[in-house]
Parts: sequence; C-alpha cells; structure tokens
Amino acid sequence: MSAPHPGLDELVATVALLRAPGGCPWDADQTHESLVQYLVEECWELIDAIEAGDRAEMLEELGDVLYQVLFHADIAAHTGDERFDIDDVARHMTAKMVSRHPHVFGDREAETADDVVAFWEDLKADEKPHRTSVLDGVPRGMPALALARKVLAKAEKAGVTAQDAPWPAVSDAAAATSPATEQELGRQLFELVASAREQGLDAERALRAAVREFEDEVRRAEQPPASAGNLH
Repeated sequence: MSAPHPGLDELVATVALLRAPGGCPWDADQTHESLVQYLVEECWELIDAIEAGDRAEMLEELGDVLYQVLFHADIAAHTGDERFDIDDVARHMTAKMVSRHPHVFGDREAETADDVVAFWEDLKADEKPHRTSVLDGVPRGMPALALARKVLAKAEKAGVTAQDAPWPAVSDAAAATSPATEQELGRQLFELVASAREQGLDAERALRAAVREFEDEVRRAEQPPASAGNLH
C-alpha cells in the first residue's frame, strides 16, 4: 500500500539526507536559533504571495515554510535533550485541534464561527492554567501594528479598551478624521510614518513603547482589588 502523502515523505527524507553525515555542511551546522531569520523571511514571503493572489508563488512559499518546520523537527530529532520528530509535532497538533474543536469531536454545540470564538478562550485557559494574564502568550516579536491589534483584542477580555490607555485621548478633531476604509487607513498610516521619519522618529519603536504602556494598564486592571481590611 502506497503512502498517503508520498511527496511529503520524500521531502522529510530529503531534509534528513541533507543534514546527515556526508550531506550538506551548511544544513548540518544549523540550529533552531540560526534558522529563526529564515523562518521569519519565509513567512513574510508567503504573506506577500497570498496578498498578491499568485498561485504559483503561494505554492513555492508554502513549501518554503513547510521546509522550515521539517528542518526544525529534524534538528530536534537529533538533539539529545529534545528528541522529537515531525510525527511527534503532527500528533501534538492533532491532539490540540481535537481539543480545540469539541463541537466537531465532542458534544459541544457551535452553529456559527462566533460561537466557536466565544468558547475558544475557555479551552485555551484549560490547556494553559499557568497563564495569569490575558496577555500571556502574546508573541513579543510581532511587528508593532500586529502586536497592537493583538493586545487590544486580548485587553477587551479583561474589560480594558483603548479609551483606558494611560495617556490623554485624541482630540475631537483627530477622531473626526478616523478612516472609513482600509485604503484611507493605509494612507493615513503611511503619512504618519513619513512625518515621523522627517522628524527623526522611529514609528515602529514608538508604537511598541505605547503598546508596552497599555499592557501595564491591562495588567493593573487584572489585579484583584485591595482588601478593605488592608486600607488605613
């Protein structure tokens, strides 16, 4: 009986061959850490292909991202204190998806995508009980705009919104120019970045700093109120 995914099996074998003795010296020298830059680059190239709607480019870039996954799994398979391979990665992901979809694999009901989103946070909280904040697990390496959007979405679960940010609210005049479309938003963001550059300011760093301030506010809001017995 033939393998259900012979192309995938062949790629797994190719990665193993390149990293084995007698294979490629560069591949053999790589570590999880040294590959991070390539993983980031390949993901952004895939995003470019998706946004361009180029099927051929998507096919290639998905392969590049897949190769990174297989590369990391092969490194782990030959690292004494890690010792997991691509099958372990796949099995772990399958178990995770089954756990995250009780409306498909269990007895929970969900008729719409909103229904699913509504109970996902509870499922994730059960999986990761060590997390004490809604912000735990947010990747710090995300680009500033994506990070700000992620943090705002997480903050809402703690009852904190952008209006609770620890700085003065924007003026009514500024609010009146709020973009109505993504095209308008993109142009306004571009103009802000251009203006910042002319003034010698780093827009990416500035937004990250603002996100950190907002995160502090979220974590303060998550703290339990002081007991009345502790007030003097």
